[in-house]
Amino acid sequence: MKPKYLTEEAINAFITTALNEDIGDGDHSTLSAVPEDAIESAQMIFKDNGVIAGIEISKRIFLHLDPTMEIETFVEEGDLLNKGDIVMKIKGNARAILMGERLALNCAQRMSGIATHTQRVVSLIKDSSTKILDTRKTTPNFRLMEKWAVFIGGGQNHRFGLYDMVMLKDNHIDYAGSIAKAVSETKAYLKAKNKDLKIEVETRNLDEVRQAIEAEVDVIMLDNMDVPTMKEAVGIINGKSDTEASGGVTEEKVAEIASTGVDFISLGALTHSSLSKDISLKAVK
Repeated sequence: MKPKYLTEEAINAFITTALNEDIGDGDHSTLSAVPEDAIESAQMIFKDNGVIAGIEISKRIFLHLDPTMEIETFVEEGDLLNKGDIVMKIKGNARAILMGERLALNCAQRMSGIATHTQRVVSLIKDSSTKILDTRKTTPNFRLMEKWAVFIGGGQNHRFGLYDMVMLKDNHIDYAGSIAKAVSETKAYLKAKNKDLKIEVETRNLDEVRQAIEAEVDVIMLDNMDVPTMKEAVGIINGKSDTEASGGVTEEKVAEIASTGVDFISLGALTHSSLSKDISLKAVK
């Protein structure tokens, strides 16, 4: 099942905007050198080791440019590939292949890097019940693809944007005056607007954890706490709210953090620090 944010409208809008950015008033290299009615073939090759992601969006890009494009895929999203594996073969209008090549590869390369990173982190805590989350630390206008890649890699998506969940962070709390006041005002706002959104509160110490419990929120974030403090916080919360560990999380620490019993661990690094995989599209003659 795909995440809710992967709507037809969102995917089509992304493809249209991205192609407009790249093509502008025309791909003059292709328009000048390649006949309008030429039909050619190409294959996408994985030139690295890792998890493949971005197959579906690549197909959608080529079909957007040539609805009659013939596409044969040899692997599935989330598969672990080796250098030299063929991802897909395409046959269709040569101009469409060339115009879509860079966008399809940009998506697949970036998404595969994120999916590979995510799968590696998830595997580190496979024996625990803790789940790995992404964050909003994404590339502007590319969040759709980056969160999709986390999902393909076995992670879970946190809120997609500011609109689908309430997260009261340190600045919100400082501006509001206290956790109690921030949560009280939020609950009144949601009731007035007839919105059913979960409320998460960021806490920086055990005193704030107790305040968040008293305020009866859905999720309590344990921000930048050391492991002993985090473990104590989980014990104090005792299932009254879900718990999320955040801030300063690294691959080296993730297993130890999971051992505290937190429900979720969020890592901004999944989307802002993953290295893209090497993938190419080569003409087949």
